[in-house]
Amino acid sequence: MLYQAYFWLKNFLGTLRQEEGQGLVEYALILVLIAIVVIVVLRAVGVEVTGVFEDIVTALSGATTP
Repeated sequence: MLYQAYFWLKNFLGTLRQEEGQGLVEYALILVLIAIVVIVVLRAVGVEVTGVFEDIVTALSGATTP
């Protein structure tokens, strides 16, 4: 009986130490961090990019008008 209790406790502690899925969680955290950085950068640079595209549209619309 003592052997069975020891075996059960050893298996129980072994299941607590398993790290299955840990890699997936780490990749998900990295992707979330990258997404946050991209959003912050696009918000910071977005106004300038919008201005450049508006200048291009203005230049092209003036060139195509006869």
